[in-house]
Amino acid sequence: MAKVEIYTKAYCPYCTRAMSLLAKKGVEPEEHDITMGGPRRPEMIQRANGRTTVPQIFIDGKHIGGSDDLAALDRAGGLDPLLAA
Repeated sequence: MAKVEIYTKAYCPYCTRAMSLLAKKGVEPEEHDITMGGPRRPEMIQRANGRTTVPQIFIDGKHIGGSDDLAALDRAGGLDPLLAA
């Protein structure tokens, strides 16, 4: 199974939605909580090409985007093959 990373913040409904979709797929991502900033926030911004919103999702190091991007990828049938890799 692919390595999935997700940058989140507390009380973020989009983060909850993305985590729920991943859970339905049987994926337990490596979660990086950046609620209070810290060294992970600049890391996320750099990895996400300047995006500052959460969640930011990566599958095997490839930037997927946010919750809407993840859901669109799933609807298009592209998520399962990435997760199976």
